[in-house]
Amino acid sequence: MAAEHPAPVVRQLRLVVEAADHEAAVAFFRDALGLPEEAAFTGDGDARVVILDAGRATLEITNPAQKRMIDEVEVGRQVAPRIRVAFEVDDARATTARLVAAGASEIAPPTRTPWQSLNSRLDAPADLQITVFQELGRPQERTVDPDPDGDV
Repeated sequence: MAAEHPAPVVRQLRLVVEAADHEAAVAFFRDALGLPEEAAFTGDGDARVVILDAGRATLEITNPAQKRMIDEVEVGRQVAPRIRVAFEVDDARATTARLVAAGASEIAPPTRTPWQSLNSRLDAPADLQITVFQELGRPQERTVDPDPDGDV
């Protein structure tokens, strides 16, 4: 049970990613994925950072069994590193195609999950493995379907 707080303790989740090819990573996540640029800063010694707005943030903490199950559903085998970044989009198929055209490597195409979303898995710039997902119904309509393909 979650502890109740009178006011939010955390105001923002910011995932900080080091990218050896900074320009390519910014172009991919800002231009291809469509994350709006919120701020950009430079510093001594060619130090650069671009902060992109990724909408609402959540921190999804899984145990090893859940991580393995998600890999099996989305990809069909164990592939995820310890940290994977997931982005909710309006059209998983179109976004996946756009990101592959922008340089991502498709690990698995958009796949309907038992939790009623359409998920694809990609290797993206900055050595990130990402999931692109599209919710297929309103939250109250989503149920876990043990056989999303209707094979049972």
